Amino acid sequence: MASALAEAPVMGGVRAATLDRAGQYLTFSLGPEVYGLEILKVQEIIGMMPVTKVPRTPNFVRGVVNLRGKVIPVIDLRTKFEMDLREDTEKTCIIVVQVASAAQNITMGIIVDEVAEVLAIAGDLIEPAPQFGAGVRTEFILGIGKVANKVVILLDVDKVLSWGEMAELEDAAQA
Repeated sequence: MASALAEAPVMGGVRAATLDRAGQYLTFSLGPEVYGLEILKVQEIIGMMPVTKVPRTPNFVRGVVNLRGKVIPVIDLRTKFEMDLREDTEKTCIIVVQVASAAQNITMGIIVDEVAEVLAIAGDLIEPAPQFGAGVRTEFILGIGKVANKVVILLDVDKVLSWGEMAELEDAAQA
């Protein structure tokens, strides 16, 4: 795969690095928008369950759950992305993911409106994350997948939370 990147064409002085993004993505929705996570980061998908709120955590941290004897932090992706709040429905679920932090890998849950499907997306169908200017952070976007007539925002789950936020999550899980 490194050779595919080395041979990637240069466009406008920027090497096309989307070929290494090809792969399978679990897609889910937050409102009308479709997002994707690398399938290798996903451990499982579970229905909503009671979440215990942990005091003094950021507003996007819904709390923690006991998943087969292991306490894992759960974040509300809608709140993290500063989207309108919505009541949980029968389709709301938790995607359990493995996230790389500075110290270790963390198992955590992310609450999404609805899980859709697993899609195989070829590298030539993935555009780099758009540039919106200095005030907009997009480092957590791997790229934009073009699938049929829809756009899928591909997330780098390791970068959705900052390192400081990851440390707070680790503390919440151990509280």
